[in-house]
Amino acid sequence: MSSRIDWRERAAALKIDGRPVVGGQRMATQSGEQFDCISPLDGKSIGKVSRGLAADIDAAVASARRAFESGRWAAQAPAARKKVLQRFSELILAHKEELALLETVDMGKPIQYALAVDVPSAARCIAWYAEAIDKVYDEIAPTGQNALALIQREAMGVIGVIVPWNYPMIMAAWKLGPALATGNSVVLKPSEKSPLTALRLAELALEAGLPEGVFNVVPGFGHEAGEALALHMDVDAIGFTGSTRVGRKMLEYAGRSNLKRVYNELGGKSAFLVFPDFDDIKRAAQTVAGAMFFNQGESCNAPSRVLVHDSIADEFVALLAAEAPQYLPGDPLDPSTVMGALVDEGQMRTVLSYIEAGSSEGARAVAGGRQARTETGGYYVEPTVFDGVNNQMKIAREEIFGPVLSVLRFKDEADAVAQANDSPYGLQASVWSSHIDRAHRVARALRAGTVHVNQYDEDDITVPFGGFKQSGNGRDKSLHAFDKYTELKTTWLRINNA
Repeated sequence: MSSRIDWRERAAALKIDGRPVVGGQRMATQSGEQFDCISPLDGKSIGKVSRGLAADIDAAVASARRAFESGRWAAQAPAARKKVLQRFSELILAHKEELALLETVDMGKPIQYALAVDVPSAARCIAWYAEAIDKVYDEIAPTGQNALALIQREAMGVIGVIVPWNYPMIMAAWKLGPALATGNSVVLKPSEKSPLTALRLAELALEAGLPEGVFNVVPGFGHEAGEALALHMDVDAIGFTGSTRVGRKMLEYAGRSNLKRVYNELGGKSAFLVFPDFDDIKRAAQTVAGAMFFNQGESCNAPSRVLVHDSIADEFVALLAAEAPQYLPGDPLDPSTVMGALVDEGQMRTVLSYIEAGSSEGARAVAGGRQARTETGGYYVEPTVFDGVNNQMKIAREEIFGPVLSVLRFKDEADAVAQANDSPYGLQASVWSSHIDRAHRVARALRAGTVHVNQYDEDDITVPFGGFKQSGNGRDKSLHAFDKYTELKTTWLRINNA
């Protein structure tokens, strides 16, 4: 049915409400200031969004604190909270087309993926944590016969959530799911580049029965609303996904305020290692191209460094060069489009500057390298493949967050591991080998939060997502995410002999 929808017509009819959701209702910011919501599809404004400032964050945090202290959510039985979050998940799916359209016009991803990936993934995440609520048990410590020590999880209180612009719904759901399931209240600051779905999610949560004040959303800029949230003395923890540069600021803000917990899920420069014993390098080339150019390369776990053995490197580069044109940018509102627009003009300029830097440092572009669809006024860049890259080049060391793939060559297994680990990041990696012992050996040697073997980016809500080194300390997804939003309390009872 979605293929028959006139998405252009629907986009033209969109009415944007960019006001915060605080205390269960839409309201204007205290200053009344707004900013234009610019669509990357054509560079035009699609509406006005409120510019939240410190006073608005204060109001949202106060609302969240009142909701928490009242117990109207935190004190509900786990089974009752489960029903509300399940209904929330159902409403996300019921509004799939609306949410997908908002995501596409706001940040540029193809409508087919917003429909097939982003909306259902967000709904599944909320539903999974809803179902887990009454399946996670507390503990009794093995203290001996004369004492009873209970170890219980308790909600922290008010959680500040700051999410990026590349997967606005999914990143929000990864944090909302466990934070709400465990009884916390939340203040969410979405990226100023993609705030629309977060505001709509807050309304759907209220419709599902989430009590007023439990989930608040304040749009605004990172250096204003985001900083105010991270510095707030009445926020108990920050769940942040974004750049390593801003992640450092999150830690600084915690030190300057109340030493709130900070869980950073940060950048990546993931390595994709292809050994000569793998028996289908065409599949490996197709996989890395698909993973790299998905979401316009705006993925922290994108496999942007391809390490290939010298003996097969020329053939592999030729395969990549042949794959790249299949991902040429198209109209994101066309259901056949597989690569859309970069989120804004600034990000497009950043990506183009990295492409220029790669060429000036001696790498050779074998595919792409130019701005695309200039006639639209939008922000598009061709899928780009560089050969002749080494680990000292800027394009190999820094996160680009765009459709730029670098090919590096290695001579043996030790060299491959050394080059792969020679990075400040450690989010994901991939090993391609037909030898199971090599696959295990290399996977163990790679310093990354997730290592894929003979595939890339297969995923499930049951496994944690996060990285080593400067990719941060946060782990989203899986039951491990409950650790971020709960405190462990020990209650010790002395049992006296009769």
